[in-house]
Amino acid sequence: MGVPSDDAVLIQKGNKQGEPHVITVNCPDKHGLGCDICHIILDFGLYITKGDVSTDGIWCYMVFWVVPHSSSPVVRWPSLKNRLQSLCPSCSVTFYLNDQPSNSPATPVYLLKFFCLDRKGLLHDVTQVLCELELTIQKVKVTTTPDGRVLDLFFITDNMELLHTEERQHHLCKQLDAVLGDSCISCKLRLAGPEYDCHHGISSLSPAVAEELFLFVLSDKETRSQALSSDMTKLKKANVVVDNSLSPAHTLLQIHCVDHKSLFYDILRTLKDCNIKIAFGRFSPNSKGYRDLDLFIQQKDGKKFVDPEKQNGLCSRLKVEMLHPLRVIIANRGPDTELLVANPVELSGKGRPRVFYDVTLALKALGICIFSAEIGRYSSSDREWEVYRFLLDENCGFQLSSTLARNQIVDRVRRMLMGW
Repeated sequence: MGVPSDDAVLIQKGNKQGEPHVITVNCPDKHGLGCDICHIILDFGLYITKGDVSTDGIWCYMVFWVVPHSSSPVVRWPSLKNRLQSLCPSCSVTFYLNDQPSNSPATPVYLLKFFCLDRKGLLHDVTQVLCELELTIQKVKVTTTPDGRVLDLFFITDNMELLHTEERQHHLCKQLDAVLGDSCISCKLRLAGPEYDCHHGISSLSPAVAEELFLFVLSDKETRSQALSSDMTKLKKANVVVDNSLSPAHTLLQIHCVDHKSLFYDILRTLKDCNIKIAFGRFSPNSKGYRDLDLFIQQKDGKKFVDPEKQNGLCSRLKVEMLHPLRVIIANRGPDTELLVANPVELSGKGRPRVFYDVTLALKALGICIFSAEIGRYSSSDREWEVYRFLLDENCGFQLSSTLARNQIVDRVRRMLMGW
C-alpha cells in the first residue's frame, strides 16, 4: 500500500560543519506539493543548495540538499519533519479512492498585544522569538507614541497548533519577557475577534505608489527607488528555453537564472498557480552566482506546450517571478518616509515566509527605528499582494530625504530578502 507514513519524510543531517542536510520526501503526489514543501523549507530559514523531484502523477520522490541561511536562528529539525509530514497525503489506499481536498477547520488566529518602551531593533527581536517558536505572523499593527512607547498588535497562528494550551502560552510569554525585560509594561494573548478583519486590508495607496510597487515589468532605464545598484544589474538577465524534442509526452523547460535563497520556491509556486504539472525536475548547485534548472512539464490536461503564445507567456511570467519576486520601494507618506515591500500571494492564499523577519533584521542592522508598521493584502492587476508598510524614524544615521540614502536602504533590504 506504500511506505509507512512515519517514513514519508526523512532528514539526514550533514556530518561536518557547513555540510548540507538531506531532506527526502517519498509519498503520494498532489498538485503543488513541491511548492508547499519549499514554502516550509524557506519558512525554517533554510537555503536549498540543490534538488531532485520526480513523480508519475500518483507517487512522488523528492530530495533537497539544504543549509541554514546565515540570518536564520537555530533550526528545529524535529519540528521541520513534523511540518513536512503534515503536508504528505495519506499513504493508504483510501487516498487513491478519495483524492478530494478535505475541509479542515480554519487555524485559529490569536492576538498578541504588548505595550513597552521603544528601542532600536525591538520589532525584529520580537519577530525572531515568534519565528523560533513557529508562530506565523498574519497581520501586524505597530504604533509608537510621542513619549517613546510602542503598542504592538501581532495577529498570529501557531504552526504547532498548541497555542490554546497554558504550557505553550506560558512558554511564549517567558520568551518574550526575556527579550522585552523591564521595558515591558503589559503583554496579553487572546483569541482574535472582529478586530482581525478590520486589520485585514491596508491603508490606501496613492496611484503613483501603487503603480511603482506593482509594476509588472521593470525597464532597463529605471530612475526610481526600484532601480538596481550597479553590481546587481545581472538581475535583469534570465534565460528560459522551451524544448519539445527530447520527450514525446513532456515539454522541457531549461532555466538559467541568478541565484537567490527562494529561487526554487518562486519557480514552483509560479508553476503551481499556472496549473502546470511537473514530472521531473533537477535543481543544480550554484555556479558563479547562477543556477540551472531542468523541468519536464505538462499542461493541466496532460498535453505538451506547443502553442508559441503559451510558451512565450509562461517564459515571461517565470522571468518576472524569478528576477523580481519581491518589490521594494521608499516613498513619501505626507511628511514621513515610508518603506514598502510587496510580494504576490499564492492562489491558495499563502503569503511568502519570513518577509517581516528579513525586513526588520535589515532595518535593525542599519540602525533605523520603525515608527509604525502594518501588514495587509492589496489587489492589483487581477493579483493579490501582501504589502508590508514601515514608517521610518527620522532620528537615524540616514538623511531620509536623500535619494542616495533611500537607495542604500532599499538595496540593503532587498539583499536581505534575497539572501545575498
